[in-house]
Amino acid sequence: MFRATRVPRALCAVLSAALALLAAACGKEGSPPAKGPAADELPVYQVARGFGLPASSTWSRARKRGHLVVGTKEDQPYLAEKDPATGTYSGFDVEIARMLSASLGFPPKTVRFRTIASANRETALQNGQIDYYVGTYTINANRRKLVGFAGPYYLAGQSLLVRKDEKDIHGPRDLAGRRVCSAAGSTPYRRIQTDYPKAVLVAYDTYSICVDNLLTYQVDAVTTDDAILIGYAAKAPDELKVVGRPFSREPYGIGVPHGDAALRFALDDALRAREGDGDWKKAYDATLGLSGVPAPHPPAIDRYPAS
Repeated sequence: MFRATRVPRALCAVLSAALALLAAACGKEGSPPAKGPAADELPVYQVARGFGLPASSTWSRARKRGHLVVGTKEDQPYLAEKDPATGTYSGFDVEIARMLSASLGFPPKTVRFRTIASANRETALQNGQIDYYVGTYTINANRRKLVGFAGPYYLAGQSLLVRKDEKDIHGPRDLAGRRVCSAAGSTPYRRIQTDYPKAVLVAYDTYSICVDNLLTYQVDAVTTDDAILIGYAAKAPDELKVVGRPFSREPYGIGVPHGDAALRFALDDALRAREGDGDWKKAYDATLGLSGVPAPHPPAIDRYPAS
């Protein structure tokens, strides 16, 4: 059980679905609204007319049903967040998914998002539950044996989120004997497990539960990619901070079904075009850029050959 008396008011703005159970503790009238992109400030993406991709079975099924189904997260501020009241998704990853849908000939407003936990991403793609996945999905060799990746579209790095009053954690070498939370099945979880085995690992399906446990003094740090942690810290600047330098390279890719090279190449082409015409930066500025971190240069796209 969570101790409601220790939950800061800013927690309401940080956590959405995971904190619905705490509504009585922090849902007072006049609480600060969640920070995030305003709908009328988001980019408008031109939809490709006459686009066809018959070589992709994934695209063909989506065309037959009339819309794309895209997997993402729902609890990552400025990246992929779901409004519990309206069910609307917002954030940089969500915008990437929408702009790519436009390039594939689908109006962005028709995209149907589905929340998929980190541990279930490969299964969701393999089983056809989603057409592609955009949600802080690190490209690595092991995953490429199971799914395909377009991109990368963003380069992040693993870091640490701690409470503002924490004085002793400055980097991963300070984690010995400390309780560290991350998402089950994620790359950051495995890295701590392998490289810093003296840390006491705690795993949940979502990072929002990790942050809740951090704010209620049940864990000492949360670890994942800096882009995710910057969003949480920006929403609760009086309670949270990101410490140290990133200690990994995490290229975010768009996950596609393994073997659907036609879709992967089409998404690579779409990314390159959207980066070139300014849509990528517009999407960043309207979402992740609200954290105060300026837009970086997009990473080079890795257009690896079909297997």
